[in-house]
Amino acid sequence: MAKEKIVLAYSGGLDTSVILKWLKETYDAEIIAFTADIGQKEELDGLEEKALATGASKVYIDDLREEFAQDFIYPMFQSGALYEGQYLLGTSIARPLIAKRMVEIARAEGATAIAHGATGKGNDQVRFELAAAAIAPEISVIAPWRLSEFRDRFPGRAEMIAYAEENGIPVTASAAKPYSMDRNLLHISYESGVLEDPWFDASAPENKGMFLLSASPEDAPDQPEYLELTFEQGNCVALNGEQLDPLRVMEKLNELGGKHGIGRVDMVENRFVGMKSRGVYETPGGTILFTAHRKMESLTMDREVMNLRDSLITRYSTLVYNGFWFAPERLALQALVNESQKNVTGTVRVKLYKGNIIAAGVKSPVSLYNPDIATMEADPTQAYDQGDATGFIRLNALRLKVGSGVEQNNK
Repeated sequence: MAKEKIVLAYSGGLDTSVILKWLKETYDAEIIAFTADIGQKEELDGLEEKALATGASKVYIDDLREEFAQDFIYPMFQSGALYEGQYLLGTSIARPLIAKRMVEIARAEGATAIAHGATGKGNDQVRFELAAAAIAPEISVIAPWRLSEFRDRFPGRAEMIAYAEENGIPVTASAAKPYSMDRNLLHISYESGVLEDPWFDASAPENKGMFLLSASPEDAPDQPEYLELTFEQGNCVALNGEQLDPLRVMEKLNELGGKHGIGRVDMVENRFVGMKSRGVYETPGGTILFTAHRKMESLTMDREVMNLRDSLITRYSTLVYNGFWFAPERLALQALVNESQKNVTGTVRVKLYKGNIIAAGVKSPVSLYNPDIATMEADPTQAYDQGDATGFIRLNALRLKVGSGVEQNNK
């Protein structure tokens, strides 16, 4: 009789390496390791060999960077999503893609379950499992950190290291780093360890070694650099006149933004599971793209369409953060977002300087800005009669006058 198959989201770190071995023993199952290449760079080195040496029967390392940029990052940025006013959702938006590919592999391999190493205190467990439920409800999910037998076996990192040594698991971990990190094409996030103290200054000079994507603003070049981003229907398609696909846009913007110290965020956020947590983020390319996109919209998007879309940003951002990427309400919001972007076309020029993105010009063939109407000089088009403002103001003031009169009469 064939063994049960389980597809494990595998990073090669201590946790998922131990989980791979533990799953194989506990469930007497065939473990298929899956790693999504979404821009981790050198973190992928040697992963296949590690997984096979740990007991995986098969290893998938799939390059999903282009799909990540085109089908996840770009649609989200069209929405203007920004969680709690600061977070560009770099980790959140990666999870549904990973889950999507995991269940595709599970179906292809005839697996009955997928497994992940997300903790029971974090958001990622929710994101993985809600995505899987939406697209593959027939596949079950194993979350070891929520199982008492796993937590009893591994109450701390020391027990996991000892287990790895006993079982010949090739993990280079002898002591905890002072923080944990998660990297992809859009950002790097840092949390836990020393960062659990919100008074700890991650930007202090002695901590500059933590950051991998960006120079500190103090160390950034003393000369500004100009950059032109060309948009078509809300998507950036060229940098400085060079046509690029979404992946290459993100890679180039990360390089430029990192050079100039752009995109660092240090915040205490509200996790979906109910607690506050402190996170430090590097999102150099995403920060440039977000700022330029907003600038492009200011010239080309109808006022009421923008107001409507902006009224939904908090809702959209929360859906992504909480793991509802494949939910019908997010898809419905995306349809509205896509409609709002039809005329977001043109070129934005920005100046990058020591952590700042400074507006330096915007133009569009479908601009809604008409200098003849907006001018403070004589209006050659006669489209705006300043005298009309008298009645406009009088009508808008009516309710204020009535309300004020009632209040004064009741004093």
